[in-house]
Amino acid sequence: MNTLITGASSGIGEALAIACAARGDALFLCGRDEARLNAVAEKCRAASNGSATVAARVVDVTDADAVERWIGECDQTAPLERVFANAGVSTGEETAANVRRTFATNAIGVVNTVLPAVEAMRKRPESANRQIVITASIAGYGPLKACPSYSATKACVKTWGLALRGMLAPEGIKVSVVCPGFVRSRITDANTCPMPFFMEADRAARVILGRADRNVGLIAFPWPMRLGTWALSILPWRANELLNRLLPKKVI
Repeated sequence: MNTLITGASSGIGEALAIACAARGDALFLCGRDEARLNAVAEKCRAASNGSATVAARVVDVTDADAVERWIGECDQTAPLERVFANAGVSTGEETAANVRRTFATNAIGVVNTVLPAVEAMRKRPESANRQIVITASIAGYGPLKACPSYSATKACVKTWGLALRGMLAPEGIKVSVVCPGFVRSRITDANTCPMPFFMEADRAARVILGRADRNVGLIAFPWPMRLGTWALSILPWRANELLNRLLPKKVI
């Protein structure tokens, strides 16, 4: 399978890249840090015993023109069959600059990736294998005072992705949205708060790939966190607000 992954230089993106390489996928990877990205590319080649085709490039997903050019070049090299719009950042302190950076990367960066990918896939017959996989978060299930910008951006791409799934289904383009809980990454490495049901990135990648292969629309895990955040999201607002006050401050 010809697979493109944004945010491939660490965390879930890195684990997905390695897992896809082990399966024999041809990979197009991007990230912001050249050294980390090249290291991931080498891990992918090792995982495939040197047989994987891996093309890695530093691309900023907030640059719409750069992303469109890169996706177009990748698609010309090998028609893209699966695109992971995975790049994302934590907010840290909710300063004006950090909030804008979070929205630019986690929301607009996903838009910048998905739109040209969909246009490229539309050029091929409905019988072709075509799938978009968007990384949101369990945090996108409801407004979390511990991480306002992060939860807002993840709620945005969660809703957009699930709506796109319905819109693109008649064209034969599959869309899946991933809502993971706490998964090892550079983001969680910086956390000082409790992280229940913590999961290693390689295990998360196996869950994501297994369900994406089955065309599951909403890939949310682990189930206790999915249940808890869903319950929080459907509470009356006053109850939601009260429980939010009890949540610990965290750095994500």
